Amino acid sequence: MYKKILIIGQGSAGQNHFGALKSINKKAQIILTSSRNFIKTFKNKNYEKLRKLNPDLFVVCSPATTHFKFIKLIESHFIKKNILIEKPLFSKREKTLKNLKNNYYVGYNLRFHPILQFLKDYIKGKKFFFIRVICSSFLPKWRSKKNYSNTVSANKRFGGGVKLELSHEMDYLRWIFGKIKIINSFNKKISNLKINVDDVLCLHGIIKNKIFLNLDLNFFSRIDIRKIFIDGNDFSLEADLLSNKIKIIEKNKRKIIIKRFNLKQTYINEHLDILKKRKFICTFKEALENQKILEAIKS
Repeated sequence: MYKKILIIGQGSAGQNHFGALKSINKKAQIILTSSRNFIKTFKNKNYEKLRKLNPDLFVVCSPATTHFKFIKLIESHFIKKNILIEKPLFSKREKTLKNLKNNYYVGYNLRFHPILQFLKDYIKGKKFFFIRVICSSFLPKWRSKKNYSNTVSANKRFGGGVKLELSHEMDYLRWIFGKIKIINSFNKKISNLKINVDDVLCLHGIIKNKIFLNLDLNFFSRIDIRKIFIDGNDFSLEADLLSNKIKIIEKNKRKIIIKRFNLKQTYINEHLDILKKRKFICTFKEALENQKILEAIKS
């Protein structure tokens, strides 16, 4: 069980991790600091305070453009620590870090959504040929507490844009179905949102050389959708990650499965998984594979 924890980043992700870790161990010493303060300490080379704190766990919730720096800093001063980095791992391709002295994981917490865990089990042994994934949302709505134009999601210098911000879809597709080969893609800004990053990604791909993939992401739609459709030889399936329902038509029989879901619980389960089984958590190696796919998508 963690006794000392350092969370870098005071945004919504940092707050969610703070609440999750407090619920796991109320006695834990948790320090929540802004990425700006951490960078300031880094520039001043004032590491003694950090070494003295000696956290058991680092949670990096800073912009993706800072992740590589922070990993190098942690590697320089610590060994055998657990580090959870919020997705995406990096904002651009970085030199591969070899012989890491600490344990790194990446926060694709949708892996702990019961709908996705059901799908991973359901498709085992089934033959299917088509997967369609849609994720539409409205950026000004889900960043409504601030001026959305000033948020990480809207700024290239922070690693924003739909490709990186909604990389959950790329992660769970690879996690559930396997390696993806891109056939073609369209990724750019097409709306009138006041942002300087991409707001749409349409991708066609092949999984395991036989399953056709259609991926459609945007954050300019006022109609919220987060769904997965799968068509197979004897079944069709619709999984809705917003209503937490799965509709399955199999051998002319229709059934609906409802899964209870709590977003905050996914953060708790994420940390418990690192502490115990490490069954679902995204590993550093898996995150690097995600990064390669994202880098292959050209704007």
